[in-house]
Amino acid sequence: MGKIEWAMWANEQALASGLILLTGGIVGVAGQFRGWQFAAYAVAAGVFVCLLEYPRSKRSKGTSVERTGQYCFTVCVKAFGPLTRNYYVRAFLHAAICVPGGFMLSTVLGCVCLGIASLIYLVAAIRGEHWEPILPRKEVRKPVTESIKNPPQNPPPRPPAEMRRKRVDDLEGAAYDNPISVTDD
Repeated sequence: MGKIEWAMWANEQALASGLILLTGGIVGVAGQFRGWQFAAYAVAAGVFVCLLEYPRSKRSKGTSVERTGQYCFTVCVKAFGPLTRNYYVRAFLHAAICVPGGFMLSTVLGCVCLGIASLIYLVAAIRGEHWEPILPRKEVRKPVTESIKNPPQNPPPRPPAEMRRKRVDDLEGAAYDNPISVTDD
């Protein structure tokens, strides 16, 4: 059986948690609930978590699929170096971010989900995983083969290569013999 990549699950969990925290914060601010300042904090925290978690990490197998538009976020996350690559830092950062969300009902779900993501990141860090950026690959162009440069001139079905007509100036040399006898009965 394969090895579980905990960071991949933590990334998905944290991204969903950031969106839930953001949504709960918007509801709390729009409703002007008691303690709406915690909801305003949840909006900012949700945006921060989403920006941090949007770029996926490269998988150890190398079969990584990046998210649409991930490259610009990858550059930003990569710029912070060990602060964003180390999953211990992410685990404790998410744990600290989720605490104020527990003081308001509209942000509790995002807080709990972010706490779970923090625990999953802690497991990933203990297992020795770290964030590795998915960088765009440079396409290596193969030299164009001779058959592609010169496409076939006649439509299918074509006779086998050894029986094709050779282009010569001489009409007799250009003809070929049909190996199948054609007779009228």
